[in-house]
Amino acid sequence: MSDRFDLRRILMSLAAPALAIVVAVIVTSAILVAAGDPVGEVWSTILSVPRPRVVVAIINASIVYYISAIAVAIGFRMNLFNIGVDGQYRIAAFAAAVVVGEAWLPGPLNILLGLVVAMLAGGIWAGIAGLLKVYRGVSEVISTIMLNAIATILVAFLLRKVAFRTEGSNVVSTRPLTEESRVPGIQLIPGVSREVYGFLFLAVIVGFLYWFILEKTRFGFDLRATGRSETAAVASGVKVKRMVMTSMVLSGVVAGLVGMPLLFGQDYSYGSTFQPGLGFAGIAIALLGRNNAIGIVFAALLWGFLEQQSNALQITAGVSDRLVLIIQGVIVLSVVIAYEVIRRANVRFEQRKVAQALAEQGSMTKEGAPA
Repeated sequence: MSDRFDLRRILMSLAAPALAIVVAVIVTSAILVAAGDPVGEVWSTILSVPRPRVVVAIINASIVYYISAIAVAIGFRMNLFNIGVDGQYRIAAFAAAVVVGEAWLPGPLNILLGLVVAMLAGGIWAGIAGLLKVYRGVSEVISTIMLNAIATILVAFLLRKVAFRTEGSNVVSTRPLTEESRVPGIQLIPGVSREVYGFLFLAVIVGFLYWFILEKTRFGFDLRATGRSETAAVASGVKVKRMVMTSMVLSGVVAGLVGMPLLFGQDYSYGSTFQPGLGFAGIAIALLGRNNAIGIVFAALLWGFLEQQSNALQITAGVSDRLVLIIQGVIVLSVVIAYEVIRRANVRFEQRKVAQALAEQGSMTKEGAPA
């Protein structure tokens, strides 16, 4: 009976993302038909088997997206909406790039220093929103959105102050990292010159710690309990304000690591071409992965797959690669709806199960009663 119940629960959990993807395909196809675009060519391009070089690009994109989604998920599990991951990773990447670019320490220590600086910068920037919520009751949604804008302006201002211009280039950036301060890539696919980010292990560590702390420690239990019901958490002795502050700072600390694979494994400096929008992608991926460490892996891979496969749309199908944004948006919206549908179906199933058990117990009581 227990095995059957577990199997049913697993199937119901898989049904939600599967339903969301089916809905996304139907809606996107309807949009393509309405626009007069070739539906078959679009889907054959997106769903084609990626080339080895593209596979590496998908993995690299997924590494960054995964860390971003974990940062968001920490807040979500606490019922906090940290919309500010985008600003937090910008501040952190810039601070780390400036410090590591000075090469005050030898290679490995310099890399470690950059990671510490990034985590501190991200945690401090997120802590501002935490303080505003705890002591002034300011919604973290509003404060983190505003802090995103401030971070963008502040980094742009400071970048001009420390700008290092390379001859023959119009790109404004920090001082490039020295060779010994760069993290070498991993030759995952033989014959492909492009390498997987060496900070793949960083994403694995972040995911493991997220799972372990939330699921296996008292702090994680308190965090999840507070996210479900502040009243119950207070009754059990949890200091809610401290939990809110700690969760926001932890979310910011992880957000500080989002740009590290790019800084140490690809760009080697922070500049005007540093990849934007990673924080907002993390929100969608965390929702798609249901804030689960393993679920977010598949969500990040799906996000990276759609993103990379869309690059060929304009050439092969004559359709803008921005179509993938519609697909991603519909998937997220569909997931939210699908999980609610599945949740209600589970509730109805449990109610029927309890009613049936009560009816059976009642009939047995009647049969056993003396005449």
